[in-house]
Amino acid sequence: MLKIISIGKRKKEIKRFARFLVVGLSGTILDFAILTALKMLVGMATLPANVISYSAGVINNFTLNRLWTFSEARDNQWYVQFWKFVLINVGAVALNSLIVLALEKPLGVLLHNPEQGYLPAKVVATGIVFFYNFMANRLWTFREVGRAA
Repeated sequence: MLKIISIGKRKKEIKRFARFLVVGLSGTILDFAILTALKMLVGMATLPANVISYSAGVINNFTLNRLWTFSEARDNQWYVQFWKFVLINVGAVALNSLIVLALEKPLGVLLHNPEQGYLPAKVVATGIVFFYNFMANRLWTFREVGRAA
């Protein structure tokens, strides 16, 4: 049976998605900055640098999403939500890393700069993983949001 969503609820979900996008952007900036620093300044290999930088973004995003995007869910146990968020992001970092590793060399060659191929690869991976993250977290981590309203 088709469920009709009221205009008010639809607007609230659009606002929530926009907030998730802003939070994701802040986490992405942090992720890219740390990834670049680890690669360029420390000389770390792509895979461990990507896992570390992505993890910093996860902590940033959980905190801001709990406090701002899904603020109605603050009454729930934060540590349960955190571990759900972490589990979703374990899948996300695996997907992100696979995409980055798969695209790093081809995009580096395409751009005639093999050492910088990880950056466009990271952009592609980030775009794909963003939608996975929103849907998974909306449906599982913060699913209680809006149900009581």
